[in-house]
Amino acid sequence: MNSDKKGRSLQPRVPMPCQPAHERVGNFHEVALGYSREDAMREASRCLQCKKPKCVKGCPVEVQIPQFIAALAKGDVESAYRTLRETNSLPAVCGRVCPQENQCEGACILGAKGQPVAIGRLERYAADTYMALDACDQLTGRPECPLIDPDLKVACIGSGPASLTVAGYLSSRGFKVTVYEALHELGGVLVYGIPEFRLPKSDIVEKEIAALRQQEVEFVTNWVGGRTFSIDDLFAEGYKAVFIGVGAGLPRFLDIPGENLVGVFSANEYLTRVNLGRAYGFPDYDTPVYRGREVTVFGGGNVAMDAARTALRLGAESVRIVYRRTRDEMPARLEELEHAEEEGVRLELLAAPLGFKGDADGRLTAVTLQRMELGEPDASGRRSPRPVEGAVYDLPTDLAVIAVGTRPNPILLEATPGLTLDRRGYIAVDEATGMTSIPGVYAGGDIVTGAATVILAMGAGRRAAKDIEARLRPAT
Repeated sequence: MNSDKKGRSLQPRVPMPCQPAHERVGNFHEVALGYSREDAMREASRCLQCKKPKCVKGCPVEVQIPQFIAALAKGDVESAYRTLRETNSLPAVCGRVCPQENQCEGACILGAKGQPVAIGRLERYAADTYMALDACDQLTGRPECPLIDPDLKVACIGSGPASLTVAGYLSSRGFKVTVYEALHELGGVLVYGIPEFRLPKSDIVEKEIAALRQQEVEFVTNWVGGRTFSIDDLFAEGYKAVFIGVGAGLPRFLDIPGENLVGVFSANEYLTRVNLGRAYGFPDYDTPVYRGREVTVFGGGNVAMDAARTALRLGAESVRIVYRRTRDEMPARLEELEHAEEEGVRLELLAAPLGFKGDADGRLTAVTLQRMELGEPDASGRRSPRPVEGAVYDLPTDLAVIAVGTRPNPILLEATPGLTLDRRGYIAVDEATGMTSIPGVYAGGDIVTGAATVILAMGAGRRAAKDIEARLRPAT
């Protein structure tokens, strides 16, 4: 067993209990089951309580990690929860979907000689276990609820993690916040993008939103920014600041022959039908879904893993993920990749699509793939894939899901004169404050960075909310 510089033995991290793979492929229940009290205290006791904790710097919302873990090690869940809530509006969400291995856990000193502390799992345990006394307690970790000032009006466009963070931060400080959502259900990517088996909606997301409602945050659904209303309309109604957190929900396609065949879907549409429309419960729910027997998913990120694992749960006989590099270069979280493989998803590596083939009725029957090999590193630092001459083959496929990224939806951007975009078409902001080129208008999340993580969107929301508070209610 390894030891640190002081000779202390380094215990392995406590494993996360999970549904067995052969059982979970038949349901949409959450895969990871969560720590018990004993598990959490044992894992928390592994933390070295560093005097200069690198893990805190690795957290986009600056959670005081050693402090909350020290409380858990003593069995004091309430104190751990309050510490989390000081800076993190959605700890139960973050404990499930954040890529901790690249952030807080990636900076943990224990990782140099062994396994880092399971910070995300402990965060989830604290958030799931502590039952907040009321909405204010849930939002702030304190029992005191501030009075809402109706004149300090702030509007958020979009109801994903960035906007929910802005709403939570400002409402807990007495601001009157209204959140406008284009869809009929709240939560943005947390609801339409992430499957139930990774993030339960009723147990986690709806609970967070219910707390915001109790804190007098107003939610308006089926209102489309740039169509139903403009940003100028919001200022005319008395809002003092506007935050844009609409995400980047327009799918990218492969731009190859046959993409219009029946059976070819973007991951956005496929996952939205299943997650937002509850298509897995059809006909109990109204939304049908296209069920494939031989499914091929294109892409190597978390969205590709979500689509592949969803297809398995909907009854596919075989599911393959086609990726043009190797397994080591896949951008998906390792935990999600391992779960997918355990469930039976197969990887078709070093392969790129050339075109789709269909039958006389226009239905997808196969995809033609080009065998690839790795060459020199590109601008991203990853080795560039290049075709192997003459190595072309067909893969039988009756459902294809394309998960190769997204781009910004132009509706709100084109309807907002004076809003400066960057060279990629995303909103340009001051990195320190989130302020756009329009005074009083802020933006954060995927509409600024492109597709990124929930916690990075929350960090952007927190920075913007702090600047809104400082500008609208300067310290006296």
